Amino acid sequence: MGLELYLNLLSQPSRAVYIFAKKNGIPFELRTVDIIKGQHRSKEFFQINSLQKVPVLKDGDFILTESSAILIYLSCKYQTADHWYPSDLQARARVHEYLGWHADCIRGTFGVPMWVQVLGPLIGVQVPEEKVERNRTAIDQALQWLENKFLGDRLFLAGQQVTLADLMALEELMQPVAVGYELFKGRPRLAAWRERVEAFLGAELCQEAHSLILSILEQAAKKTLPTPPPEVYPTMLLRIARIP
Repeated sequence: MGLELYLNLLSQPSRAVYIFAKKNGIPFELRTVDIIKGQHRSKEFFQINSLQKVPVLKDGDFILTESSAILIYLSCKYQTADHWYPSDLQARARVHEYLGWHADCIRGTFGVPMWVQVLGPLIGVQVPEEKVERNRTAIDQALQWLENKFLGDRLFLAGQQVTLADLMALEELMQPVAVGYELFKGRPRLAAWRERVEAFLGAELCQEAHSLILSILEQAAKKTLPTPPPEVYPTMLLRIARIP
């Protein structure tokens, strides 16, 4: 069995892995895990990843979780272009610097609007307004750091070429964009960065990866999204409760 990727394109990290593999011509079998239907909570998926999250890489008997680890594994195994994960020590350290900050300040923050507008209402839960406002403030602060600390006067977040850092960041920012947040309004440097990253990836690949997430509000309005099964309610409620 060749390389298998367990993904769901509603998931920011899954999209990053999907885009990276596609852009670099890495052959893989796509195993779509329907997270709204709770397939990630199934006994079958538990055998793949006991953490019950996507993405997951399965390469023969080797199983790897966590998107940044998967991206690094793929870049090394398939010897992708050096700019993605630079061989130069200091350039590589810049990528890791961003990925560390990303895990702390971006993950868990930029996904909240999706819970507010789509996933919470899907199970009849409204996120308290004070949490929504705190999240907006946290997003604004993170965008300021992203623009001033990491982008600065560079073309990309870790230097003058696209790296794994840019891919991870773009996919996280697409989550609130998909539910109507105008993240790039009044931020011309960040908007230009997004245009450069998407131009490098290619319009066709971006459309392919983003079509599902960009239609999520329309699907929610038309009530065409699947109803989560009762067994995933506790996990969803816990995620909502953890919103600061």
